[in-house]
Amino acid sequence: MVELLFSLNRDSSIPMYTQVYTYIRSQILAGTIPQNAKLPSIRQLASQLNVSRNTTQLAYEQLQAEGYIRSEYKRGYYVETLLTDEIFSYESHRTHSPASLQNAANDVIDFKLGTVDEEHFPLKTWRRLANRVMKESSIYAYGEKQGELSLREQLAHYLFQSRGVHATASQIVIGAGTKQLLLLLSLLLKKDYPSIAMEDPGYDVARTFFEHMSFAVTPISVTTSGLQIDALRASQEKLLYVTPTHHYPSGITMSVKQRMQLLHYISNVNGYIIEDDYDSEFRYIHQPIPSLHSMDHNERVIYMGTCSKALLPSLRISYLVLPPSLLTAYHAYLAVFEQTASTIHQETLALFMRDGFWYAHLRKMRALYKRKMHTLVAALTRSFQQDLTMKGEHSGLFVVIEVKRAIREELLIEAARQHGVIVYPCSRYYAEKQPLFPQVQLGFGNLSEAHIEEGVRKLCNAWRPLLESNE
Repeated sequence: MVELLFSLNRDSSIPMYTQVYTYIRSQILAGTIPQNAKLPSIRQLASQLNVSRNTTQLAYEQLQAEGYIRSEYKRGYYVETLLTDEIFSYESHRTHSPASLQNAANDVIDFKLGTVDEEHFPLKTWRRLANRVMKESSIYAYGEKQGELSLREQLAHYLFQSRGVHATASQIVIGAGTKQLLLLLSLLLKKDYPSIAMEDPGYDVARTFFEHMSFAVTPISVTTSGLQIDALRASQEKLLYVTPTHHYPSGITMSVKQRMQLLHYISNVNGYIIEDDYDSEFRYIHQPIPSLHSMDHNERVIYMGTCSKALLPSLRISYLVLPPSLLTAYHAYLAVFEQTASTIHQETLALFMRDGFWYAHLRKMRALYKRKMHTLVAALTRSFQQDLTMKGEHSGLFVVIEVKRAIREELLIEAARQHGVIVYPCSRYYAEKQPLFPQVQLGFGNLSEAHIEEGVRKLCNAWRPLLESNE
């Protein structure tokens, strides 16, 4: 184990955990701390520096999030095996030297939505747990139709701890993705609720899905202050699909007052709210407002979540929490459907959660995505100043930017493409009236900070002539 001999400046305005992080990082880059070297434990380093364990833990988590160190189960922290040339290439970019970027200038930078950071997926841990699952005899038979009990129990515990959702494992239904669960809900609810209200703008995939399932969809306007409750009352709809914690696509968080109004309304009409708790794990400035489900005392909220954004979209594991009033109907009408999510993935995720890896992974990814979001917002602000406004920059894995010019959305997207940048339209999220100014969406889940900054630079080169010609 290496010794870390340094002292902290307790009079500095720089937080102590940042000083610890900066020192260790500089020593790794200089080669003073060699690759694969074991670092002192969080407790040992805290004792040596006479600081709280939280200070050293934050420093280690930041180093781990950036890929300088790794955590080995029950063994401790080790310096990662890194290619020195690549490190210094990356560091030279951070200090604005002329060294080449990770991405060549002519490469396309895709601000794709729905991606996650592939470099920080805990592949070794996942593979080891999956190998344990593969030795179990249960994988040689069809899984439980409602989802593996081991995972449903872990999800019930996690949802209570993180989102205040009170649910037993018997209320949870697992499926291979959100759309598959929407299919089950449609079959469950369509007879009694032939129409549904949805946010406008809102999640276009869900809207299209409900239309394909022959629901009559009623758009309810969403403004900067949130869902228009009066418009919902006027519609008299009894079924509602909402994204209250992180509205898709604007990123607005529904206030507690609005949530109470919504719950009061839906209880009065004897209806149901489908709460899609999209991206609730990644909030960067405040703790999330409690879920709508946690405030519901009348069993009128159907809670939906997914593991795709925190782990891998390709795992295809999402879940529903059904109110007790719908469980009888679920077992009566949907018992013929086999489980669509892989039993192997379900059991592996259950072990991943049970052994504490899930919570550690969420902390690491939250820190990583917060830094990427900061990089994106800072680069956009620096490049465009007052020419655009941003929405949703305090949570999630994307931002929406509104360009303050009368320029067609498709013109902005095509200009970006010609400069090697792919951005995405927001017009598809509007069922009725389009916004006054064009809006585009930028995801950053699997982009490095260097790619993000280069992508914004290219975007500025693409859009600057359009902006200046429309002044």
